[in-house]
Amino acid sequence: FGYLVFAIFYKWTVDWPASGQPAPSLIGMLIAFFMSPGKVPAEAALFEGQAAVQLLLLFLAAISVPWMLLAKPLLLRRRHLTLSGYKTLRSREAADESSKRLIDETSSVDRFSDTSSDKNGKYHQEEFDFAEVMVHQVIHSIEYVLGCISNTASYLRLWALSLAHKQLSVVFWEMIVVGGGLNVCRTSSASVCALPLFLSFAVWSVATVGILCCMELLSAFLHTLRLHWVEFQNKFYKGDGRKFIPFSFADELAADAADF
Repeated sequence: FGYLVFAIFYKWTVDWPASGQPAPSLIGMLIAFFMSPGKVPAEAALFEGQAAVQLLLLFLAAISVPWMLLAKPLLLRRRHLTLSGYKTLRSREAADESSKRLIDETSSVDRFSDTSSDKNGKYHQEEFDFAEVMVHQVIHSIEYVLGCISNTASYLRLWALSLAHKQLSVVFWEMIVVGGGLNVCRTSSASVCALPLFLSFAVWSVATVGILCCMELLSAFLHTLRLHWVEFQNKFYKGDGRKFIPFSFADELAADAADF
């Protein structure tokens, strides 16, 4: 997705007619990126070394999947096996009937120890099921990979909106101004074509402001807002925590009165 954004901005910054080359097709580039790794079609060439860059990005994307799948379960298993070799020493003093731990509170072993106690005060090792952790990680990995693909496809709708916006502007200009006003001026005098040209330009202005500048901008805003809320924030937004309650003296006084 980041590479596609870079390709869009790079295409905008280059004057392709001045360079004597047609503007590259980003759709063809995106299709060839996955279907033909290491090869760039002639109509999708952007810059020198594009094939090597795309092949490197595809390789990084491929190795990130097993890395995301195996790294966390293996690290948790290694930490569990390391901590399971340590024993917690306990001693009790009979004089004051108090207990004291023989553990260095500053050691990393005690801070990250996965021991717990039951109601009888006996300390035991928590169970670690590697298969359960692995299944959990597989589910999250599949969900993340599918989410990346679907989110990228969803963000492409903004691209489709820009293409539709351009095509609508071309249709309005050719059908209203060119077809209704300029064609009349080609076969008649200036006094005869003045009124049709004025009316066609007025209709074109209303259509441009009303449809392209109002409806299309509103549609693009709503699509962007939806993409930001659904596709973007689902990577980190959890919606948990505590509900915010603003401070109020009235609520505090009411709570104190209820206590008394």
